[in-house]
Amino acid sequence: MRYTTLISATELAQHALEPDWVVIDCRHDLALPDAGRLAFEAGHIPGAQFAHLDRDLSGSKTDAQGIFRGRHPLPERAAFVETLRRWGINNKSQVIAYDAQGGMFAARLWWLLRWIGHDAVAVLDGGVQAWTASGMWLSAELRGKPYGDIIAQAPLVTTVDAATLVANLQEQTLTVIDARAPDRFRGENETIDPVGGHIPGAQNRFFKNNLQEDGRFKPAAQLRAEWQAVIASPQAAAMQCGSGVTACHNLLALEVAGLPGAALYPGSWSEWCAEPARPVASGD
Repeated sequence: MRYTTLISATELAQHALEPDWVVIDCRHDLALPDAGRLAFEAGHIPGAQFAHLDRDLSGSKTDAQGIFRGRHPLPERAAFVETLRRWGINNKSQVIAYDAQGGMFAARLWWLLRWIGHDAVAVLDGGVQAWTASGMWLSAELRGKPYGDIIAQAPLVTTVDAATLVANLQEQTLTVIDARAPDRFRGENETIDPVGGHIPGAQNRFFKNNLQEDGRFKPAAQLRAEWQAVIASPQAAAMQCGSGVTACHNLLALEVAGLPGAALYPGSWSEWCAEPARPVASGD
């Protein structure tokens, strides 16, 4: 059985140390970039390895021409495949990603693996909190795996770029959904977004709306009903956020809901607002 969206703590405990299973700790703090690594070293799911958002799950902030690509642009595919091999991932590996933030960082790894054509990847529902709440223990032991041989395949996901969304301002063929917190969407949080606001015409669907109070994802039927009230067709929708990270949480929620096909705008707001010629909206 392949897990391709979510996995429970109980299910993970039954398989975590199997040779073909690779568990990746994606904990992170945007304000304290070393916090995830420190938390991992203090205690992690046994056998897990650590992924750093900035170094492992993102690429260079500028392209070959020096143009800003956003705070967390996609890594180069070849470099990302090399990272996966370093973690011991093969084409037949079942990968499990987890964090302590409701899946906001683990979903990024989930999406990236689908981006290089690997579908056997799931997010631990409820994160490390669900693991410990189920009575499982954390380990400080650092345990690597033999070097993997995963090969990039055709992407299982799609992306859109800034030019597409600029054209969409007139065409209105795509529904654009912003996963940031409402105050950031409205342009009221200058600490995180020096240029406040959102892409004109975008709608706000805060990623935490995908979760229940206990940090687990809402049931599939509930997610489906809520998302169908927001987008008419996933294939005509683009997900974005501040830098292309939490937008992946909305994409995971859509997959859980049985509504696949929406695209990711990797550069997201941080790339969009870096070009003064692009229009900015504020408020609701």
